Amino acid sequence: MSASSAALAGAAAFTWLGMVLAISFLEAPLKFRAPGVTVPLGLGIGRLVFRALNIAEAVLAVAVVVAVATGSPTDAVTVLTAAVVVVLAVQLIAVRPALNRRSDRVLAGEDLPRSRAHHAYIALELLKTAGLVALGVTTLAAAV
Repeated sequence: MSASSAALAGAAAFTWLGMVLAISFLEAPLKFRAPGVTVPLGLGIGRLVFRALNIAEAVLAVAVVVAVATGSPTDAVTVLTAAVVVVLAVQLIAVRPALNRRSDRVLAGEDLPRSRAHHAYIALELLKTAGLVALGVTTLAAAV
């Protein structure tokens, strides 16, 4: 893999990782602990924040894919790239719509328990986080 392609892919992967860590593992759980934040208010904020995060993730995923595709990647880089992109796609196509339907119901006044889709999203975030760490390290190691 060329040094410049590897450096770009690594930078994009670590930027993506930082955003996931900051939003999914810091902002999301902490907002519900802030004084005066109700569940409907927290859900409204969360939907807005995660929509923005997912758009940024999609842009970074494209940047990683382009950098990897133009750089004669190793098999490990190719597999890791595919893995994080597939996890993101599953989140966006399968899990987020279910979460949005559930939050619509809560915002309409229903009192619902935590959904399985929420647990699935968290599990996928953990997988994506591990994949992004591995991808960033692997691509940057190829850059030197």
